Amino acid sequence: MINNYKEFKDFLNNLTTKPTLLLHACCAPCSSYTIELLRNYFDITIFYSNDNIYPKTEYDKRLDEITRFIKNFPDIKLISDGYNGDDYNNIVSGYEHLGEKSKRCYLCYKLRLTKTVLMAKKLNFDYFSTTLSISPYKIERWINEIGYELEKEYGINYLYSNFKKEDGYKKSIELSKKYNLYRQDYCGCKYSIEEKNYD
Repeated sequence: MINNYKEFKDFLNNLTTKPTLLLHACCAPCSSYTIELLRNYFDITIFYSNDNIYPKTEYDKRLDEITRFIKNFPDIKLISDGYNGDDYNNIVSGYEHLGEKSKRCYLCYKLRLTKTVLMAKKLNFDYFSTTLSISPYKIERWINEIGYELEKEYGINYLYSNFKKEDGYKKSIELSKKYNLYRQDYCGCKYSIEEKNYD
């Protein structure tokens, strides 16, 4: 188990093969620097699984944008599991109005990471992870806690995630400008529209 960012970097530098990684992605901007950091170490497939995004037109817009973005990287593939807003609504029922960085968000992380590990197991990936931790509005401690719990449960390696380190978020903004990426002004769910935080 990797416990901190230094151990994570040491792990990357000591890799002798290029394992397969199913990388959950919430949007193109958050994927940009994460891909730049990881693509020399892993054979990456982006997994777009975001039932939290509201409305469906926004979900489609973000999917179209990440599809356009990864065309810049012929070695990276993308898969999506489709949109099922009821999965998100059911899992956050009772926690809808708690706000950013609340139990509502924890449950949202868990939903998306669970779908990622299930897909990783189905498709025999070596590792799974998520781009979510690049955002300053996301709690990486929760993300990693969930990831390691799922690793134990499903037997698929979880890749430690704290991509905001080394100015990751700032670099993602710079890359968004370079590639002219659409940057949304709210996390994704209908409750976060009022909060207006970038994902």
